[in-house]
Amino acid sequence: MWKRDEAVKPTGPAISATPAAPGQHQQQAGVPAAQPEPRRQMMERDVVNIGKSVVIKGELNGSEDLTVEGHVEGKIELRDHVLTIGPNGKIRAQVFAKAVIVLGEVNGNVTATEKVDIRDGGSVDGDIISPRVAIAEGAHFRGSVDMQRKGGQPQVQGQQPPKPASPNPASPNPLSPNPQPQIAAH
Repeated sequence: MWKRDEAVKPTGPAISATPAAPGQHQQQAGVPAAQPEPRRQMMERDVVNIGKSVVIKGELNGSEDLTVEGHVEGKIELRDHVLTIGPNGKIRAQVFAKAVIVLGEVNGNVTATEKVDIRDGGSVDGDIISPRVAIAEGAHFRGSVDMQRKGGQPQVQGQQPPKPASPNPASPNPLSPNPQPQIAAH
C-alpha cells in the first residue's frame, strides 16, 4: 500500500540534526544555498556617480567604475576601471583609467590602458595615451595621440610605420638619425 508520508519527504542532501559549531551555518531543508559572493559581484558592476552639483579638488582614487557629472580638479586614478565623464561633467585633471568615455569636457592629459572614447558633444583638450582611441563626429579634440601597443613601440594615430632601409646599400637611410655610409662588399 502507498504511504503518503514517504512521498512528501524532501530528496535533497541529508541535514545533520546536530547544532552547528560557532561560526558555521546550517542549511535548512528546502532552502537553497545562497549564491557565492564573487559570482554576484560579477553580475552587479559597482558604479559610483558624482552629481552635477559636486565639486572635487584634489586626488580621486578608486576601485570601482565612476561617472562624473560634476567638476573635478586635480588627478583621477582608476587604473582597473572605467571613467565616464557625463554631459555635464567638467574635468581639469590628469586622468588614469582602464577606459575613459567622454561626453562632457576634459582639460588635461588622459591615459587609458584599453580605450579612450570621445563621443558626440564630448571635448578633450590634452594629450591621449591609449592603445585604442575613438573620436566621434561632433566631438572636440585638441592635443596629441600616442597609441601604444602592448609589447610594441608607440604608434601615433595617422603615422605610417618607418620604411625599410633602401635597397641600394650606397644610399644612406633618410630615417636614421645618424646616417652612416655603407660599404658594399664585392
